[in-house]
Amino acid sequence: MVLAIWLLLGWLVCASGCRPADDQAALIIDRLPTKIEKIRVVATVGMVADMVRGIGGERIEVVQMMGSGVDPHLYKPTRDDVRMVMQADVIFSAGLHLEGKLAETLARVAKTKPVYAIANGLPASSAIRLGDVQEGADPHFWMDVSLWATAARALSDWLSAFDPDHAEVYRENLRKYLGPVEELHEYALATLRSIPEAQRFFVTSHDAFRYFGRAYGLTVIGIQGFSTESEAGLRRINDLVALLVDRRIPAVFFESSVPRRSLEAIVEGVRARGGNVVVAGPLYADAMGEPGTSTGTYVGMMRHNIDLIARCLRGESSDAEAASSLSPSVDSLVRSGGQRP
Repeated sequence: MVLAIWLLLGWLVCASGCRPADDQAALIIDRLPTKIEKIRVVATVGMVADMVRGIGGERIEVVQMMGSGVDPHLYKPTRDDVRMVMQADVIFSAGLHLEGKLAETLARVAKTKPVYAIANGLPASSAIRLGDVQEGADPHFWMDVSLWATAARALSDWLSAFDPDHAEVYRENLRKYLGPVEELHEYALATLRSIPEAQRFFVTSHDAFRYFGRAYGLTVIGIQGFSTESEAGLRRINDLVALLVDRRIPAVFFESSVPRRSLEAIVEGVRARGGNVVVAGPLYADAMGEPGTSTGTYVGMMRHNIDLIARCLRGESSDAEAASSLSPSVDSLVRSGGQRP
């Protein structure tokens, strides 16, 4: 059944002709019915849904495709996703291939209806390029709060062009949305500056914090992919262990959507050399927390990350303290190793 739906969707898309997913601006204005009460939107991930809800306000009805704890890099669309996409007026994604396995689907859908990537609102110069040119840019741009604000302004402009009768609504909603976001950026600068310079090494299980490190003065090391089965992998782990011990870096971190087991070799190595390191988390990178919790919004999840990183890198938390300071839903993640049941 799923295959049949995908084949039908693919046929409909191909029949309409080819058009790049990111080249929608000149085509979308006359695609919104003038009498429409609400714009039906599908947003791929929580951060995107948060921004679209904030700026769209009551003009937009948002359905979020991926929930908390879901890794968008690995997510595969379901039959319900296909149905939602086909019924939507607009699809919003993060872009830069964050939604890796969805990219082909979004490209097909973009040939029949608007698909807007939030990353399209950023200047090209802001992107952090990956080592291999063919891999493109790091997609985790929202970890720099100032870039998120820039993308929000661009989204407001896009919606104003798409739905010009309500442009003033989007501009006013943007103003309200940006207030807490801009305050958050200043808070991050001040709070993370309090970490002693020698301890501004941020080790996490997944390399999703490069923009965060660049914006807030931290050296970020993501260890996912450090294979302990190869000589090179073991050497890199040993080098990282030496760095943690020599600099007395007090914490390493795991993320809500990535298992913490990749940190085990690091922690064991540090402790074998007489050092001590806290395993802290979860941090929120590719997914927000549960709806209705403090980490279930963009500002809330980023504030959580900032506070936890600063406190732990200043050496102010033990494992137990890092866990007990979190909400019950987050604490259950700590006990389960960062994996949802």
